[in-house]
Amino acid sequence: MPHTTTTVSTTSLATRLLDMHDQLATMLPADVLSALDAYAERLGREDYPAALRAGRTAPKFVLPDHRGEAVSLEALLAAGPVVVAFYRGQWCPYCNTQLHAYQEMLPEFSARRAQLVAISPQTPDNSLTTAERHALAFPVLVDAGSRVADQFGIALSIEGAMRDLHAGVGADLSAINGDSSWRVPVPATYVISQDGLIAADWIDGDFRHRAEPAEILAALDAIRTR
Repeated sequence: MPHTTTTVSTTSLATRLLDMHDQLATMLPADVLSALDAYAERLGREDYPAALRAGRTAPKFVLPDHRGEAVSLEALLAAGPVVVAFYRGQWCPYCNTQLHAYQEMLPEFSARRAQLVAISPQTPDNSLTTAERHALAFPVLVDAGSRVADQFGIALSIEGAMRDLHAGVGADLSAINGDSSWRVPVPATYVISQDGLIAADWIDGDFRHRAEPAEILAALDAIRTR
């Protein structure tokens, strides 16, 4: 898939995510950020036993991209391994930081014959906004109702007071996702080899943490050498 050429930052994604947290501390009331941090830590302690892990077969999903065109995992795998990044949505600053970092690595992915897709439950219009606002040169797929996230065992529902808190900071998921479920994926990144098996996985309910690009590249290199 065509991609834009960008300068690759030497700053780790973990450092960028910490910087994003510092920025949020200047934008959100202290009690709101504290509540979000506590929520992230609680989600990070979960085991997610239903989540698909390395060695399992990836579900053969077909999802619309941000332009409404169907994208199938099977077709992507015909060209090489696939990196699948589940993210919560354009309303999540940590997700946007992750997608920017992965965008920078597209030449490295391409050199390994790998393609990248990002998946979230937000509506097609919001997915298009994500792709255009951040100049993403990879498919941003629409997983309505988090059905594919369910197949990967990583869907969860934001409940109770957390719904009110999210809505209060501009993340009303009933509007953003176009349904009332408030379901989102656990942030997860998968490397899927051409035989359809999951070669590597990074699954962390703490949405302040994401898979490092260097780790993803190492997993892709391992596929080439096995």
